Amino acid sequence: MTQSSQSSSTNPTFVGQRSLSGRIPSWRLWVPLLFQTSVILAAPAVPFYTVMTGKSIVLQTVPVDPYDFLRGYSQTLSYDISSLDTLRRLPGWKQLLKQQAGGKSINVPPPAPSSEYLVSGTRFYVILEAPASNKSSSPKPWKPVRVSSDRPAYLPDNQIALKGKSTGNSIEYGLETYYMPENRRDEINNDISQARGGKQRQPIVMEVKVDTLGRAVPISFWVSDRNYRF
Repeated sequence: MTQSSQSSSTNPTFVGQRSLSGRIPSWRLWVPLLFQTSVILAAPAVPFYTVMTGKSIVLQTVPVDPYDFLRGYSQTLSYDISSLDTLRRLPGWKQLLKQQAGGKSINVPPPAPSSEYLVSGTRFYVILEAPASNKSSSPKPWKPVRVSSDRPAYLPDNQIALKGKSTGNSIEYGLETYYMPENRRDEINNDISQARGGKQRQPIVMEVKVDTLGRAVPISFWVSDRNYRF
């Protein structure tokens, strides 16, 4: 009678311990799932925020490469402000080089090999100003007015700061590729060829959205008075 009582009092405890050890806590399933979901959503979240909150500006551009073998049909674009020759003429350029040589800014890597170039990876801002008026059928590009290693705390309504990164020989803004549907590739490339041919070249500009942190997303581009938005 005593042995039976002892068995009945210890067996449930043994079964309960084995059951608990084999059960996986729910947080061990939800935490990795939430982490993976946040990573997946984070990638498009920043461009989406920029599109929703950013200010529209227009940049002068030139198509470089009409085909991207990895991601389908696209236009590879280079901007006037991608050229070092354009930026060297702006106020703030010499100060940017001095800060780089002295390593005074957290945005600037070690000294450049030449006083005319920024070390690859150097981040800074180009301040752009809206055109005085636009009476043509296609939008006019914004004009670069100065460069700065730091994002300006205040700018008038007709100016905006665009974040760029040096590649050594040029500047990238995250706007260098614009993808388009395959069925319109020939139409667009023909328009571009006609706009760039002849004695009087037609303007090709890109409309982009720039948010308060200087991040930019391409929205559409214009070939003369024709607008392409995808």
